[in-house]
Amino acid sequence: MQSFFGNRRVVITGIGLVSPLGNSKHALWEGLNGGRSPVSGIDDFPSAAEIVSYGAAAKEFSGQINDFGELEKDQKKMIRKALKLMCRETMMGVAVAQAALQDASLKTGDLPAERSGCVYGSDYMLTMPEDFLAGIRTCQDESGQFQYQRWGQEGMPQVTPLWLLRYLPNMPASHIAIYNDLRGPNNSLTLREASSNAAVGEAAFTIARNHADMMIAGATGTRLHPMNAIHAMQQEEIASPDVPPAEASRPFDRDRTGMVLGEGAGALVLEELHSAETRGATIYGEIVSRASSTVASPSGIADRRQALSNVITAALRDAAAEPGQIGHVHAHGISTRSGDAEEAAAIAHVLGTGPDARPVTAAKSYFGNLGAGSGMVELIASLLALQHGNLFPMLNYQNPDPDCPLLIATAANGLAAGENFLNLSCTPQGQATGILIRSPT
Repeated sequence: MQSFFGNRRVVITGIGLVSPLGNSKHALWEGLNGGRSPVSGIDDFPSAAEIVSYGAAAKEFSGQINDFGELEKDQKKMIRKALKLMCRETMMGVAVAQAALQDASLKTGDLPAERSGCVYGSDYMLTMPEDFLAGIRTCQDESGQFQYQRWGQEGMPQVTPLWLLRYLPNMPASHIAIYNDLRGPNNSLTLREASSNAAVGEAAFTIARNHADMMIAGATGTRLHPMNAIHAMQQEEIASPDVPPAEASRPFDRDRTGMVLGEGAGALVLEELHSAETRGATIYGEIVSRASSTVASPSGIADRRQALSNVITAALRDAAAEPGQIGHVHAHGISTRSGDAEEAAAIAHVLGTGPDARPVTAAKSYFGNLGAGSGMVELIASLLALQHGNLFPMLNYQNPDPDCPLLIATAANGLAAGENFLNLSCTPQGQATGILIRSPT
């Protein structure tokens, strides 16, 4: 196995996360090995909506300044002032970037600003309905009917002028660059659940192309936003409300009923290997290769099986690796009937079954779908598995599904993590991404 990035090898030197299991490496690892699901009832949706019965909220993240870690004086002042311009996804995205920089022992000015940048992934960021209530009321007639022709003159002035800045998907990368004086490449990707791996891959390529020596790669998302949850209920397979919340997310299990909605974010500090070694940085792993693929019919029907097969094949090819060399696969594991079956078919097709099967795990069994943030939190979970040497067991995997012929990590089999892993993500639209990462050598 060799790095696709040539002489400018790219390594991971910092980790930051916000998740339903906690906001630190220790909390995440303890949660993944403690058999504890953070999925519980949702109590902050509008009472009349009853959108979903349960979800996995990042309850330890309040969005207050203390959630952003040990900040430099000027950073703390800027972030506190800007909180009113951030929606929850942006807050989480900025917080995990600051945590990753702190974990990497990097402060403003430690590295050349022009050689430092940021790539961030996100979902589409939706406004809250109440942002428009005053304007809507202004445009109602005596019978309560909304008068569209009055909106421009009377309704729009009731919306705060800074409203749009809270919900632009490029705002996490913008805020992070400003607070940390990152003057190098800056990019934002909106590929829903596929965003995390895409952001890491783009950041790694930026370093490999010698356009930067350090990049923050991150992603943030929530499926618990009321409007986002409504969209999910209308368009996707949601877990049955009759299932106990802690047992609802069950990737690849025969009795799965759909995905659980959650929220979270993660960030990595990526550095060129020589630069990291020169400053004595702790190295968590090395980016070996990355891949992406989108497959859909002319009518827009996604072929996730083929897209994921393409990604796995390309990641192996670019790393000059054989299927048997893969330590473990961190599957997307969305817990839907169709999604899991298609992903399992792709993994089995490329990596093999039976005695040739590679170990598979999925952190979504604990906290469900965190939107764009899922892939990054899952990647971090597998990095921690490499450190500890063992895979965390899949939660709620009790009855194997014949349509998912995978070697699933369980408490009973105690599978090793191996020396590397392939992290997979996929969207309902057939966009798939993957990152192959190995232990530091």
